[in-house]
Amino acid sequence: MPAGQRVGLIQVYTGDGKGKTTAALGLALRAAGHGLRTYIGQFLKGRPTGELRAARLLEPYLTIEQFGEAGFAAKGDARQAALARQGLRRIRRVLASGEYDIIILEEINLALDLELLSLQEVLVLLEERPSGVELVLTGRGAPQELISRADLVTEMVAVKHPYDQGVGARAGIEF
Repeated sequence: MPAGQRVGLIQVYTGDGKGKTTAALGLALRAAGHGLRTYIGQFLKGRPTGELRAARLLEPYLTIEQFGEAGFAAKGDARQAALARQGLRRIRRVLASGEYDIIILEEINLALDLELLSLQEVLVLLEERPSGVELVLTGRGAPQELISRADLVTEMVAVKHPYDQGVGARAGIEF
């Protein structure tokens, strides 16, 4: 690879533990500190969050768009599937634009698990990735095909969580 040319890898953050989105956001924050631009497409999310507000402070280094509705999605949910497909089309355009160094597909693994997108659609996206773009796929239930294709895979393991003691999601911590 010529000097100065970036090597982009494929990363997967999966598992039943907390921290997948947080790890991806940490990567985006670190990248911004080096002048790299990150695009995050949030699948299955459609409500105001702390990361959306923070992204405005880091423009033009961090851009987040949501492709989902507030609340939980069910397997095969037609409305959420349409929004997920819209998100995948948008990410294809972003990937082709050459504007971003890192592209994060947040909760894409869950969208696959809920059958809102096909694995084949996501595998094609991986093939279309320019070699210098880092691609990060998050969400529990990553399919083995994505794990096999990835260069880095981290599995978050739930050991203990406040939800188990009845503590709900807290602003600034979980959303």
